[in-house]
Amino acid sequence: MDLTFPYEKKRSEFGKQCMFNDRGPELIDSCPSSLRVSVDFIRRNPVNTGVQNSKIQAEHEINTYRAEYSNALMNHVEGGWPKDVNIADEEQTKRYRRKVEKDESYAHIMQQLCKNMENCILQNNAINIYQQYYTDVEPTPLTEPCTARTVNVFQDQSSLKRPVTNMSWSPDGGSRVIVCHCNLVYQANIQSKHHHSYVWELENPNTPQMILNPPTQSVCIEYNQKDQNSLVSGQYNGQVAVWDVRRGNEPVDFSVMECSHRDPVNSILWINSKSGTEFFSGSTDGTLKWWDTRKMKDPLETLILDASKSEEQSISNALGCSILEYEHTIPTRFMVGTENGYVISCNRKGKAPNEKMMARYHTHYGPVLALQRNAAFVKNFLTVGDWTARIWSEDCKESAIMWTSYHKARLSDGAWSPTRYSVFYTARSDGILDVWDLLQDQHAATIGVKISDEPLTKLKTNEGGRLICVGNQIGTTYIIEFSDNLSYSNKNDKALLTAIFERETRREKILEARNREIRLKQRTARSSTQLAEEQVDTDDTSFEDPNVVAAEQEFFAIIERETKVEEEEEEEEEEGQENLELLQGFDTEDEVKP
Repeated sequence: MDLTFPYEKKRSEFGKQCMFNDRGPELIDSCPSSLRVSVDFIRRNPVNTGVQNSKIQAEHEINTYRAEYSNALMNHVEGGWPKDVNIADEEQTKRYRRKVEKDESYAHIMQQLCKNMENCILQNNAINIYQQYYTDVEPTPLTEPCTARTVNVFQDQSSLKRPVTNMSWSPDGGSRVIVCHCNLVYQANIQSKHHHSYVWELENPNTPQMILNPPTQSVCIEYNQKDQNSLVSGQYNGQVAVWDVRRGNEPVDFSVMECSHRDPVNSILWINSKSGTEFFSGSTDGTLKWWDTRKMKDPLETLILDASKSEEQSISNALGCSILEYEHTIPTRFMVGTENGYVISCNRKGKAPNEKMMARYHTHYGPVLALQRNAAFVKNFLTVGDWTARIWSEDCKESAIMWTSYHKARLSDGAWSPTRYSVFYTARSDGILDVWDLLQDQHAATIGVKISDEPLTKLKTNEGGRLICVGNQIGTTYIIEFSDNLSYSNKNDKALLTAIFERETRREKILEARNREIRLKQRTARSSTQLAEEQVDTDDTSFEDPNVVAAEQEFFAIIERETKVEEEEEEEEEEGQENLELLQGFDTEDEVKP
């Protein structure tokens, strides 16, 4: 097949058109010879002179034949294969391809073909497709704008509107989402008919696919990522329930009340195990419990969140659990967010309680409402609490490496994007969902979406990256879809984000080292002062603290200086008064003399 490239050009660009016609020679002018003019000429010897307007070139002709080449393609289905190769047999064709690729001349032939193809590609790219040829048309922006749209809205089917406390996406690609509602107001009067949780299909927002009917309110619920029919939920009364949607809308099994939590179960997560039936739960009673769905009578293990250094753990010193975090790539590690603002990094393989609770971070002044590790940088985790969101590194325990400014509205939840590692979301109590992209702006949200007029309570990201589920205070759930530039990473994003995290981590390490040095100097000064006090005899009353002496000297020096200033001002006032009296006396005498 020949590749032709027509080039078009206007006729006016070729120059003036030549007009030819058939006509004979015409005599324009004639100059006859005159003998009178010959007198003015000087005769000389004959000279032959040749005059030529252009370079002299020799004429040479050789009869040759020009080689004509034509580019042609070959369709192997139509007979390009050898006769001994059966094109219907896939194994024979693959074997023949491998044989041809191993030939020494294969690389040389491909290089020659690539040159011809490269020439065509370069000609194709010679035209700038982004060039603006018309001035009356606005240029198209090259960067995609950040956008978000609401896909579906799910309403609470109960007459009593309850807040959304947790959501979970189904593991089959997110075709369904389960939403649980719970009123966590202390001693709220909730009837049994208002305990329902709903399984919604994304394509059907009118009626739920299934209504789960627990005996008490469900605070949290999670899908098993290995089995889309299995669920576990944490109840308001401290129990944990196991569900199988194939067996109806009632729980399959419950934990025994005596072995359950004493407070509502705030968080529940599945863990990696060979059987795929193990999970753990956390509550504000200060305990974590590991369970197996095949044996719900007793927990497999119980951990008391007593962060003190005492050998025996006490439930009276335990910290209440507000949120749990578990990364499946680190099977033995997990993190716990507490009610008093601490995040505890734990290791399940530890033998002693101090070994199980390895590190503690003071993240917020109030409860930790959200806690999640970054999918690509597991050392960095996000926390949300109070009025701010913070990004921490496990290498820096004293302060966060990055944080947002304090918002006017309280933050209620946050999460990382599972596909674009530099993006995280925060939900606010004024109904706005903020999207932060660290590669675009680290001081302000990239986009803020007004979801509803009611406070947002919970959000959950889909593993696909584009969808996010957001719940509010009156039980309404929104499915939000974001644009591609907020959902998917580019090839350089991971390297750029790595540089940002490393730079901020180094900066915080330098500040921590500086703070430790200052604290060490203060402790050394205090210890030297105490040592000097111990060396002085108790009967010697002349000993005084050098800091106190310095402070007294400075105090009396200031008093003396201020006293001198006041005396000088008084002297100036007295002199001014005397001068004024003298002037008044002179005026009186002048008046009396006449």
